[in-house]
Amino acid sequence: MATAFLSHEELVDSLEDHSFEHPPAIVCNAHITGLGVARALAAHDVPVIAVDRNGDGVAPSSEAVAFTGEVTYPLDDLDGFREDIEEIAATVSGEPVAFGCMDEWVHAFANAEPAGVQLPFADKTVVDAVLDKESLYGIAEDLGVPYPETYRLAGIGDESPTAAAALGDPLAPEGVLDHLDFPFVVKPARKREFEEAVGTNVLEVANESEYAEVIETVREADIRAMAQERVPIAQGEDCSLASYVPPSGDPLTFVGNPLVRYPRAFGTSCVVERVDRPEIEERALSVIDETGYHGISESEFVYDRERKEYVLLDINTRPWKWIGLPVTAGANLPMAAYAAVTDAEYAASGPADARWVYLPDYLELLATDDSFGDVLTEDQWIALVSGSFEEGGELTTGVYSPSDPGPTYDAIRTKFGAVEYYCSC
Repeated sequence: MATAFLSHEELVDSLEDHSFEHPPAIVCNAHITGLGVARALAAHDVPVIAVDRNGDGVAPSSEAVAFTGEVTYPLDDLDGFREDIEEIAATVSGEPVAFGCMDEWVHAFANAEPAGVQLPFADKTVVDAVLDKESLYGIAEDLGVPYPETYRLAGIGDESPTAAAALGDPLAPEGVLDHLDFPFVVKPARKREFEEAVGTNVLEVANESEYAEVIETVREADIRAMAQERVPIAQGEDCSLASYVPPSGDPLTFVGNPLVRYPRAFGTSCVVERVDRPEIEERALSVIDETGYHGISESEFVYDRERKEYVLLDINTRPWKWIGLPVTAGANLPMAAYAAVTDAEYAASGPADARWVYLPDYLELLATDDSFGDVLTEDQWIALVSGSFEEGGELTTGVYSPSDPGPTYDAIRTKFGAVEYYCSC
């Protein structure tokens, strides 16, 4: 286990004095998602180096992390990030395997292509075509995969690098009002840069005045944006395909239903369970196949009450907050990706039925929303309190683990303001 979050120089010095039996994984960020990936890999004796721009995440104190330390944040300095990762790679035997756990880290690895590092996902052009929503919705349109009514906004940000495949012709911002009724949302083509600049990845507008303010904000951020209908979602019915698609061969898949979100309508997942939705798998894989993407991804769909069908919102070419759910269900996506680029072996045993809960948000919801009813059973609560859920079965958690308590302590400190991490996942 790592003993402390190190400066970059300290991290490199420590790695030079250490030898690994297997090529290590470089996991970033070092927060909730990174912790899930670290635990998934450590369960198969893969050493994990968790890196981030600071040590305030929950992963650095995990037993699953061998070393943890600082790297240059890629949105601040991509060349500095490349140099830092190459320094780490040069100190270890074999080529480390990179796992980017938020969009900016995925783009950083794809764009920087650091020497001496294995990237277990498709190249930059393909990743851009998936993560850029202008391109993604254009592909969905061509394949007949339903997606929300969406219009590109003209004159804001640089032209899309995937413009040839982009959705429709861009409209002047005022022209959107001829097509969409209030309320609707404005969202970026690439969300992480926008989130850094504006503080959120979706802005909802209720009238022309609010829309004008949002357009001014988007112009100042100078990031390509789109106007999109506010989908009349059926709460609790959205689904995601979790998958690892290899460069060749059959994909490893798992469909999860975020049964409960916090906040309830548009918040992050806090209870997710496995469901059987063949149409979700078919639609998601058709888009992924069309792009040529291989690697880990999450394809997000919501159920439109008016259309009475699932519509595609997003495909994330990376692990995400509830990555531990398919792992518990026998579909260890990080290990499958690691094995594909190393001499390690992995055979999936599932997927089986399972449920994941993120207790900080779930307990907050139970405590503050009188209209919400507990969805966990008495047996599940007893398994959580006793820690017996860790012995295997149909239940897992985000962060909380009695056998790996450090991250839980860190999550409590974050929840109550002792530290503040820059990203929820």
